[in-house]
Amino acid sequence: MKSVFMLGFFLILCIRLVNAAIGIDPNGFGDLRSTKEPPMTFKYDRIDEVKKECSSIMPPDSNQKPYGKRLYRFKDKMSFINGDWWQELDKAPLMPFDDHHKLNGSDGSLDPNSSLNLVSFWVTDVDRAHRSKNSVSINGILQVAITIGGLYGAKPYSNNPMFNIYPGHSELTIPFQGIVSDSEGNDGETVMCLLGNAMLPYRYPDSSNPWDWVKEPGYINQPPLIQDDRILLVIRYPKAFTLTKRTIYGSLKSLNAKSSQKYFDEVKISSSLSASANYEFSSENLVSKACTPYPYKDNFTNTGLGLYKGADFCLILERFTGQDPLTVVPNWKCNQTNEICSKLGPFESDSRIKATNGSFKGVRLSLQDVRCEESPSKGQKSKFTKVAAVIRVVSPFEDHYNAGQRTGLNNMTLSAEGMWESSSGQLCMIGCLGIVDKDGIGIGCDSRICLYIPLSFSIKQRSIILGTISSLKEGNSSFFPLTFEKLVRPSELYDQYTESHPYYTYSKIDLAGTILEKHEPFSFQTVIKKSFLTFPKVEDADSYLVGLSLLSEDLTLHHPAVPDSGPNRFSRTDVQFEILSLGPLFGHYWSLQNDSITEEDTPYHAKTTYTERQLLLNVSGQLSLFGGQYGNVSDILVEGLYYPVVGKMYLVGCRDVRASWNVLYESMDLENGLDCLIEVVISYPPTATRWMVNPTARISISSQRNEFDPLFFKPVNLQTVPIMYRAQREDILSRRGVEGILQLLTLSVAIGFILTELFYIKENANAVPFVSLVMLSVQAVGYGIPLVTGAEALFKKTESYEKSSVLEKSQMVRVIDYTVKILVLVSFSLTLRLYQKVWRARIRLQTRAPHEPARVPSDRRVLIVTGLVHVLGFVCVLVVHNLQQWLAELEEYVGLVQDFFLLPQVIGNLIWQINCKPLRKSYFIGLTVIRLLPHVYDYIRTPIPNPYFSEDYEFVNPHLDFYSKFGDIGIPVIAILLAVVVHVQQKFSYERLVEVLDFGKFRVLPRQTVAYERLPPVVAEAEMTSGGNGDVGTRKEVEVE
Repeated sequence: MKSVFMLGFFLILCIRLVNAAIGIDPNGFGDLRSTKEPPMTFKYDRIDEVKKECSSIMPPDSNQKPYGKRLYRFKDKMSFINGDWWQELDKAPLMPFDDHHKLNGSDGSLDPNSSLNLVSFWVTDVDRAHRSKNSVSINGILQVAITIGGLYGAKPYSNNPMFNIYPGHSELTIPFQGIVSDSEGNDGETVMCLLGNAMLPYRYPDSSNPWDWVKEPGYINQPPLIQDDRILLVIRYPKAFTLTKRTIYGSLKSLNAKSSQKYFDEVKISSSLSASANYEFSSENLVSKACTPYPYKDNFTNTGLGLYKGADFCLILERFTGQDPLTVVPNWKCNQTNEICSKLGPFESDSRIKATNGSFKGVRLSLQDVRCEESPSKGQKSKFTKVAAVIRVVSPFEDHYNAGQRTGLNNMTLSAEGMWESSSGQLCMIGCLGIVDKDGIGIGCDSRICLYIPLSFSIKQRSIILGTISSLKEGNSSFFPLTFEKLVRPSELYDQYTESHPYYTYSKIDLAGTILEKHEPFSFQTVIKKSFLTFPKVEDADSYLVGLSLLSEDLTLHHPAVPDSGPNRFSRTDVQFEILSLGPLFGHYWSLQNDSITEEDTPYHAKTTYTERQLLLNVSGQLSLFGGQYGNVSDILVEGLYYPVVGKMYLVGCRDVRASWNVLYESMDLENGLDCLIEVVISYPPTATRWMVNPTARISISSQRNEFDPLFFKPVNLQTVPIMYRAQREDILSRRGVEGILQLLTLSVAIGFILTELFYIKENANAVPFVSLVMLSVQAVGYGIPLVTGAEALFKKTESYEKSSVLEKSQMVRVIDYTVKILVLVSFSLTLRLYQKVWRARIRLQTRAPHEPARVPSDRRVLIVTGLVHVLGFVCVLVVHNLQQWLAELEEYVGLVQDFFLLPQVIGNLIWQINCKPLRKSYFIGLTVIRLLPHVYDYIRTPIPNPYFSEDYEFVNPHLDFYSKFGDIGIPVIAILLAVVVHVQQKFSYERLVEVLDFGKFRVLPRQTVAYERLPPVVAEAEMTSGGNGDVGTRKEVEVE
């Protein structure tokens, strides 16, 4: 016994060591980089050549002090990433680009217009030791790329020239040596002139097809390259960072003759100063040109819109625009020519924007590099803030995150500067298109930007940011005022913004009441719901607002859904329904963190009786459907009533149809460009008695227009996957402790049953050889798997449990886990001990009749028959599940084998034709009950598949057919039948069973053919002790009466 325990502890130690050895976080490899990489080596052997080539570009030396006072953070200030580059001529392109690439599984080539020309430059070294009076020598690396689908701006770790190309990406890396100098005067600039060494892609002489080699297979591994060290890079930096001087611009030229294969057309470069540069607000004259008189009177000035006028305007503006770009609103009110109405404000439209035909679908504006400076107001108490930013157009299908990281200035960017005053709440700015400097290069500063942060919301006003871009050109306006917005999201309503008391105004409640009366006539079903079922409602909480906030969380939907009926019955759609306001609550409320609402946080207790009118709650939100088949109703703004007695919402929906501006301008039934003739009904499942009602939410969307109206759409009826409410999710998390206690109890009882069998065979040694070793092996595997894999023996510890910080900090859960592991080890050891006793008993029996081995029970045929039964069963499972994920199915089937652990004993009893009782009743009946407890627990506790956790138990997956509700009933029935068969086999002798099951010509069991040897009544363990000389044949027999 001691040796078995030592073996078990050694096994546990080995398992722990292996887990520690292989338990490496896979996410940790992303940042691994060799710490012994050779450092870059920098050379300055071409400085004389640089001075010669740059003599006409660099300013002459002056008598000022040696250059160097501005070398602090010089590398950071002079480096930039993700700028723009372009070539005006197309006779000698710089490099090829392979646009034949499959994206999202679609065949064919990508649109070349969706590619980005990006350039990045890093100063890698500054020669501080050899500075002249007006210049300093540097080393740098330039990366020029054409790419689709992302940014590249990763600083190289080698200064070797390189060229890389693969479908969707081309990248040229050029190391440079050069000098940096400053020109004099306040309007001066910092000029950088460098010579580089590159490995250029080889260009064929045929100008119509210079990159024919890209079409050949294998070009990625060995692209034809040509070395060139005659490349000149000139970059100009403004000394002062202002509205008209915020651009880094330069050029990349080839010094070779135009007839050379190394020659390429000049490359223009544009970028912007980094965030480390200080912005100077010095454009008051231009700002006054756009904003005098202030505030400027636009479409939002006299609408009664409540605006934010607090002290944290810039902080809120950066938070609302830092992650998500602004949406461009179509010019649906435009009544001018199609050319003007379809123009994207002052910006130049690319082919993707023009393809929207003026709807601007998918076009957004990214607000970048927001700078603010507070200034004292002139004799007024209101707060005055100067604001500067860059507005960039994000084309359809362009990744908005990538667009937000770009720094190049072009005709799709506006450099803006202006002012915000708290008395009006209006941010007014002047906008300058593209590259603008002191000489007025570019179109100029002739746009006005007005931006607001509203505090008042309604079904017609859901924007948390509103604004317009208009033209300063009077008389002959070049474009129709462009409107932009950003829809409010409940997750953004916190901190400084909510301290200004945002609010919602309901305007569709009467119409929602009409929908309620239409959909809720008196019926027997309604009476049943009101009498027996409970639905989400305001429960007891710290305050009424906290109760509303918790109810809002329950009513929020983020679930997959499928149509109720129709040909697309199994097509999946993701549904998102977010609550914006519920009763007097706007957004969310936390009693300990929210000081914006003056209500006292007194405990709220729900009344026992209400009138139905008192239970009705006003509600507003946004319903979004993600799926191509619901494009017409993909986003609906809703407002209406929630009736908690029956768990339904009756809502009026409004969808944005402003994209059809050229058709709907004369429509008279639109409300601010919204189609509000939509009914939405959302039905929630009950909070309890989930076995009586399918716990899914149902969504019904229907148009109230006639079928001939262009805005009519067919009804949409969806049903979500099973959902869970907040209390039910908390209940799931608490199940870990409950299941741990159940494990302790069941394992302790199982150990007791195994001990009873050990005592039983000690008193009934003649029946010991007839205990099936296959049965014991199945049990040993069932206890051994948790020791090897870390899984639970009976109840599954879900992944969500492991990731729960609350459970990780729970000392009780830790104690339970360790205690369970000890009990599993004890069960495993006792099962091995039982296996050892049976094995030795058979050896002793074989010594009694060495020439008649057939008289000794053998598990060979038991193993074969049991294996065939389970193989056939596993094949049937695979066929039912279409032969998919066979490895996962095998893991599930292992649990089924353990549930039917008595099957080998039943087969063995038939083969051995027993006339004894090898198993104690408490042993096989007790263990059968223990194995069936998870199924009973699953049936009672979780009658539906858990939508949050994929599996509830280690070997019991409720998503599989044989572990479904039917399986939770069928498996216990079969296991109980096996226990009954074992009981019958042991109670009646084999001869008696043969007589009972003999029906004349039809005999169920064959007659007894083998007479098995019986052991003496009791044989002590010492019988297996060998002699002192080591002779196995010499044994001592001790009979105990």
